Amino acid sequence: MADSGRGPGRPRDTTINERALAATRELLVQRGFEATTIQSVAEHAGVHASALYRRWPSRIELIAEATFPGLDQRAVEPTGDLRGDLHRFVRAYVATFTAPAARAAAAGLLAHNQTSSRPRPPELNLRVSARPRFQDILRAAPPGSVDPTVDPDDVFDMLLGAILTRVLLPAATARRTPVERTVDMIMRLLAPTGGEGH
Repeated sequence: MADSGRGPGRPRDTTINERALAATRELLVQRGFEATTIQSVAEHAGVHASALYRRWPSRIELIAEATFPGLDQRAVEPTGDLRGDLHRFVRAYVATFTAPAARAAAAGLLAHNQTSSRPRPPELNLRVSARPRFQDILRAAPPGSVDPTVDPDDVFDMLLGAILTRVLLPAATARRTPVERTVDMIMRLLAPTGGEGH
């Protein structure tokens, strides 16, 4: 009989990632950040903790991917209309941060990142970061609409700060500005000197 090429044992369970991420989000909302451990996620998802450790080095990486999975590339695909593309991007980004699980995790993840000496794996940063999508939008913008001397990373950092303020410090700001106002500010930051580059 010909060798099928497959080793012995059960086939790899391809649903573990999805089940673990869903369980993480549920636990964050139900029990909070501190109670969302690898063991509790494993029990909630019905998998072994060792299977999770093979995929995520710690609960921090698991929580980060579960709550900030990066933006759906199709939802923020650049069209070349800078204002329209930024509007869709900001709406999607705000929606990510204001999801219940993200709200439950944001403060804990920020505190961990400030005190941890171990950087997150680069591949995880790439999966959960919206920065590449923002840069794609700027690259697709019509010629002359973005000041070439403006650092896109600086503008993205300011946008991230504005969104974190909305999510983490709503009482301190005491105002809920519409997304359109945020888009207007970004357009001003990006515009060549003397206008918005229309």
